Amino acid sequence: MPDSEMTIPLRITLHRVPVDVRFALQHGKGGASGHPSLVPPTRTTSDSLSFDFEVRVDAKGGAPRFLGEFTQGPPDKRFVYVNSGQSAGQAGTFWNRRAKIPLMTITPDLIEKVRTGRKMILEIEIEGTIKDGGPVCASHLSSTEWRPVRR
Repeated sequence: MPDSEMTIPLRITLHRVPVDVRFALQHGKGGASGHPSLVPPTRTTSDSLSFDFEVRVDAKGGAPRFLGEFTQGPPDKRFVYVNSGQSAGQAGTFWNRRAKIPLMTITPDLIEKVRTGRKMILEIEIEGTIKDGGPVCASHLSSTEWRPVRR
């Protein structure tokens, strides 16, 4: 992998999401208003949804360092938030959750496959509902594995 900063495309897909619960990708940490921006899904079906977005990667010095407005957490434990219910701007719902989707499981090899592949994107697929019947939250993820797929 070259020693430089680059942008890589990512997709988070949630399968079997709870009915009537809004989901949004968190953009930023809060700013002057104290509230982050919320990005709606790029694709939805009757029971799943996807978020397509990009992060910057600093590939110098070994482990990739993920940067940009979607990234959260300390440099060695970066993740993105998928918010649901009240955290996704949905009024009048019981649910108020955020799922932490890890970026640190993205390896230099995966980054290289997307960088050199034609129309490739890194995707993670997780269950949108957890055992209590509510939206996925915190670190209750069915998978942390990213994989390269065609756009």
